[in-house]
Amino acid sequence: MNTIWYVIIAIVVVIIIAVISMYNGLIRLKNRVEEAWSDIDVQLKRRYDLIPNLVSTVKGYASHEKETLENVISARNMAMNAEQSGNAKELLQAENQLSGTLKSLFALAENYPDLKANTNFLELQKELSDTENKIQAARRFYNGNVRDFNTKIQVFPNNMIAGMLNFKAKEFFEVDNSEERQNVEVQF
Repeated sequence: MNTIWYVIIAIVVVIIIAVISMYNGLIRLKNRVEEAWSDIDVQLKRRYDLIPNLVSTVKGYASHEKETLENVISARNMAMNAEQSGNAKELLQAENQLSGTLKSLFALAENYPDLKANTNFLELQKELSDTENKIQAARRFYNGNVRDFNTKIQVFPNNMIAGMLNFKAKEFFEVDNSEERQNVEVQF
């Protein structure tokens, strides 16, 4: 009779250790997803800080291109508001709009040779390009962590623990605009 109790106690201890291990793994991955989101925030903040400097530099050369400059500032403000909301889909849409207006700003610079040669503009453009690359890397890091987290909460037996503890799948940071998914045609 004593042997049966030892076996039962051993089984209960093994189950408790397994549950604790699964829970700690879920928390670890959840924290990595939140860290990855924070990395995106840091890079977006850097970009938001660069944009007013870039706009003011362009403004000196292209003061009559007011609409383009206002669109860039408006898109920046929308993206900042979306970032504060914490909604990944809303932020992605705002970021895509901001990227589009920045492209129009750089296209505008093509019409002003003095602006294209301006050291401040070139440095800001280089910094912004570097920041865009860092944002892309942060998005990939975030999506990798989301993938790992979502997989962990969906596989057995973790899905039972995750369901009981109310862990929810995270959303990927992805492109919603079908036009941006198309291959770019280059003609010479």
